[in-house]
Amino acid sequence: MHGGGARPADQFRGRRTRVGGDDVEAQRALNAEAPQIPHLLARIRALFAGHSRKLTVTVILVLVSAALSVLPPLLIERAFDVGLFPPSGGPNLQALSVLVALMIAAYVTTALLGVWQTWLTATVGNSVMGELRVRLFSHLQAMELSFFTRTKTGVIQSRLQNDVGGVAGVLTNTVSSVLGNSVTVIAAFVAMLLLNWQLTVVALILMPILVVAQRRVGQVRARIAAKTQESLSDMTAITQETLSVSGILLSKSFTRQKTEIARYADENDNQVHLQVSQQMSGQWFFAMVSIFLSSIPAIVYLVAGLLLTGGATDITAGTIVAFTTVQARLLFPLLGLMRVALDLQTSSALFARIFQYLDLTPAISDAPDARPVPEVTGRVQFDAVTFAYPDAAEASRPTLDAVSFTIEPGEFAAFVGPSGAGKTTVSYLIPRFYEASAGRVLFSGVDVRDLAQESLVSHIGIVSQETYLFHATIAENLRYAKPDATDAELETAARAANIHNTIESFPDGYDTVVGERGYRLSGGEKQRVAIARVLLKDPEVLILDEATSALDAISERVVQAALDTASRGRTTIAIAHRLSTIVTADVIFVIDGGRVVESGTHRELLALRGTYATLYADQAPERLPEP
Repeated sequence: MHGGGARPADQFRGRRTRVGGDDVEAQRALNAEAPQIPHLLARIRALFAGHSRKLTVTVILVLVSAALSVLPPLLIERAFDVGLFPPSGGPNLQALSVLVALMIAAYVTTALLGVWQTWLTATVGNSVMGELRVRLFSHLQAMELSFFTRTKTGVIQSRLQNDVGGVAGVLTNTVSSVLGNSVTVIAAFVAMLLLNWQLTVVALILMPILVVAQRRVGQVRARIAAKTQESLSDMTAITQETLSVSGILLSKSFTRQKTEIARYADENDNQVHLQVSQQMSGQWFFAMVSIFLSSIPAIVYLVAGLLLTGGATDITAGTIVAFTTVQARLLFPLLGLMRVALDLQTSSALFARIFQYLDLTPAISDAPDARPVPEVTGRVQFDAVTFAYPDAAEASRPTLDAVSFTIEPGEFAAFVGPSGAGKTTVSYLIPRFYEASAGRVLFSGVDVRDLAQESLVSHIGIVSQETYLFHATIAENLRYAKPDATDAELETAARAANIHNTIESFPDGYDTVVGERGYRLSGGEKQRVAIARVLLKDPEVLILDEATSALDAISERVVQAALDTASRGRTTIAIAHRLSTIVTADVIFVIDGGRVVESGTHRELLALRGTYATLYADQAPERLPEP
């Protein structure tokens, strides 16, 4: 598949994908932004297909546990009326012992079933989450480079962490909540009716008052929760900006530490105030719950007394105790069911956002008949290649316009030209990080679109201007190119890159941790480690993308010597800004306005007195020879 492409990622905003449990309106608004995915429910069911047995057992456990939860109140009625206060005589200890044993058995059984249910739901939920996370990560690895240049890293991380992480709670919370609360509420109502229908009417009249109170308090907490979340986001942003290596360097270089401390302290004070407000709003809510929970049984006692005074004969002490016990267990399942629709919608929204990424089609992928590089010669050819970046305006000129050239095996070729002329784009097209809009890019005589990309890239080494090192040891960074490399191979590569002696001078040698993005090393040291890493890969074609442009003169000479060693015996393609680094190149291609306007050796191009000569004169006018 050569064509096609991912949809624009502008729509993938860096929004929170899950908000506080009380922030109902905000969650509904966020759910409404979820993409519309065809056959969403069928695709969700397919994710759980491999766990059908555990899911079936989970449903059975939820139903049994919910049903058992209302059994103890019924046993309590019998314990009072038959065991403690029988119609005749004193307590019936034999009957009471049996009833107590049944109650304890019900409690123990419910607890054990709850542990089993929790294990099953946690296992299934987290297994599906883990499978989805790996599947999504693998799919993102296959996406083309342009997807990452136009999509914020935070948005991608949100898909992997927040959305996929929320999937585990779908089964654990939503499914079990719907089933368990529904059965509990139904069973409780049935038990209450069996105990006494008049008292059931009284409880049903009073229950909505508590539900309304919960909603009102919940709305207040929702507003505070939203503000608290925003404040936490601001504090996190300040931390990331100021406590990163780059942020610390910036604040110290401008002596703005006090300003940053004050900014963080102000936001921290706001966070403290919001946290106190949130805690207090919760206290008022629980106080109201306590009042109502205490009031309903009291009112039930009063009504029971009135009924007994009126001659009711089906109300006993056991009936009243059992009834209030059931009623007390009815509130929170009712509140849980009120959120069922929102929870189901939230779960669907999470899955929809995940499937949205999984449905993205990589713009660049292997053709069905793609094959490994048949014979690596190191020849690189552009045949009338035209290229425009995917997000470029249609009316704009292409970055490369009908560019043709040939680099023979073992040649050192350089590309120079004004900034924005298209030099780096050439280096992206050779390993097929981008797809040519027209024309052909050939590697060892074969169109790169006919080659398996993994095979193609395995024969190409790239050293860029911005060296990326992991927060790991030097040895681990080097072995990224060859995981099974021996210590001797590391040393050989490091010596060739002119960095071995420097590494040995460190107290921990090759076990030195380089820090985030290699900040513990100088620019020249990082670049030479990167060169050693490429040498360990031992590619037939080496691409140097302005590998020394960010270095000082001394570091440049050291790194350039390492590059000269690295390029020996390989086809080398250098994208150069400093022309002094490529004067010995076998061929120099001058790109201007997306076209190759000149080509030749350094001396030949100077003799032309054209674009190259002008660029060279601007950098070193005293070196320009007389005509």
